Amino acid sequence: MRRPLSGIRVIGMEQYMSAPYCTMLLADAGAEVIKIERPGTGDPRRAIPPFVEKDGKKKAGGFLSYNRNKKSVSLNLRSPQGQEIYKQLAAKADVVVENLRPGSMDKMGLGYEALKTLNPKLVYAAISGFGRLPGYQGPYSNRPAFDIVAEAMSGVMHQVGFADKPPSWTIYGMADVYSGMVTAYGVMLALFMRERTGQGQFVDSAMFDNMLALNERMVTLFSTAGQSPRRGLLKNLYPRGAFKTKDGYIALNVPNDLIWQRLCRAMGREDLTDDPRSNSGTARAANSPFLQPIIEGWLAALTREEAVTRLNEVGVPTGPVYRAEDVFADPQVAARHMLLTVPDPDVGDFRFARTPIHLSDAPELPANPAPNLGQDTAAVLQDLLGYSAEQLAEWAEAGVIQLRG
Repeated sequence: MRRPLSGIRVIGMEQYMSAPYCTMLLADAGAEVIKIERPGTGDPRRAIPPFVEKDGKKKAGGFLSYNRNKKSVSLNLRSPQGQEIYKQLAAKADVVVENLRPGSMDKMGLGYEALKTLNPKLVYAAISGFGRLPGYQGPYSNRPAFDIVAEAMSGVMHQVGFADKPPSWTIYGMADVYSGMVTAYGVMLALFMRERTGQGQFVDSAMFDNMLALNERMVTLFSTAGQSPRRGLLKNLYPRGAFKTKDGYIALNVPNDLIWQRLCRAMGREDLTDDPRSNSGTARAANSPFLQPIIEGWLAALTREEAVTRLNEVGVPTGPVYRAEDVFADPQVAARHMLLTVPDPDVGDFRFARTPIHLSDAPELPANPAPNLGQDTAAVLQDLLGYSAEQLAEWAEAGVIQLRG
């Protein structure tokens, strides 16, 4: 039995996080992913900490995580021969995923318009900060962007943190990871359309757009009620957030009056269900300084586990606020196989977050380690393009390719 994308070949013209995460999802689904890297240095993420070391060998943890199940071809695209090899690879590919600075591939004659003449069935997915599809380009289209820029401009950052503190980022790389996931979805849509039309197309994925779509609640609130959400201040519901117990924090969310009634019964404070200061979400939000000490006072006598168990038993969905060590020890995480063990021949075995979707009729994910730089250059160029070992040796000497890092 094969994985869903077995037989699909993907070229990853990628670096850092967003495109590598996208192609990792495709590789986990069974696609053959050929990662293109520059000789000598490769993907810049190979040099970004944290590092793992063993027996004098050193590798970047982030690179290991996002590049499993891929092949590495080290190719100098500044050389005419390197560009020709890249075109030949794209001509035999189903998908290209690219996240270089907008216009850089076009300047070399290696962008979508050039490649689609060689391969009309090619699906070309480009991840950028602000979008590249003609007809949908705005004043920022040529700007470079990192994930934190998309978080800021989409309004997400404005809502994270506390009212008396500056805006805060969410988690490192969130816009990159989410954009990678959305782009993988776009690639699947384009491949599905190709089954019907026989034609490939350009998939335009902008980090700004992706984060704005993720922040749909802000858009809805402003559009329908004229409200602009502010960090640390809830206007329409309460309680929501992290609440302290005897030995840690729990996440508590009360979206309606029914769950509020359940919480009040659990606390032995049924009187709060009819109190005008707390009988609606709007009233609770306006009177949070009155309610916060009541809730925290009740939780102060309970451990995190006791609070979570008691509240879930009465129908108040609650979970503990986990640290990394809690996640790694959690039985639900283990039951869902969410930590995928990937063995690396140089630095050992490590566990990484699994692609989250389970399919009932597909085999489990492969767990091949992230490739060393240029590890697959010879095999791919010989087996796929038919070049001889002598030709590869000549190009390696000339700096066109790197055979192995």
